[in-house]
Amino acid sequence: MKMDITPKDKVFKTAARLFYQHGYRAIGVDTIAAEAGIGKMTLYRHYPSKDDLIVAYLKDSNEVFWNSFEQITKNAPTPREKLLAFFQSLQDYVKTPACYGCPFLNVATEYPETDYPGHQVALEHKQSVRVYFRQLAKEAGATKPEELADQLFLLTDGAYMASRMFGAKNPAAQVARAAQILIDSALG
Repeated sequence: MKMDITPKDKVFKTAARLFYQHGYRAIGVDTIAAEAGIGKMTLYRHYPSKDDLIVAYLKDSNEVFWNSFEQITKNAPTPREKLLAFFQSLQDYVKTPACYGCPFLNVATEYPETDYPGHQVALEHKQSVRVYFRQLAKEAGATKPEELADQLFLLTDGAYMASRMFGAKNPAAQVARAAQILIDSALG
């Protein structure tokens, strides 16, 4: 049985793809509506503003990130191996043409105003990543878990930005090895 995609889903999926590939400011509601094959009034019925659509996309991206993190690390028996598995997966992803960077970094660069709703969602996501890295670093036995977490956080964001900047052939091709060196050094 084939399920029909709702107009709201069409709008969301189209906007998500366009925002990720082309940026938030570069894509207007006219483009989203046209590519989704729906009228602007239908778009506005589901998302009263472009900002609401951006926030919905970022909240969904947060959920996708954490679900992916769980899937990537579920078979890793130790916190150290969870971190290594994440960075191997990140390395694999940032070397693909499907990677256009990080939706949270992208929105923060396009909307640097800290009171912008999308910026706030991005900041919450990034703070939660730092907290989780810190938790895993502590559980792994790092002598300075905050320091290791921040180093890994910077590696992550650097890998995403390298992918956005250079495309599939980028300096992040060695991010897993860099993470391993940092982790092993921090664990003694």
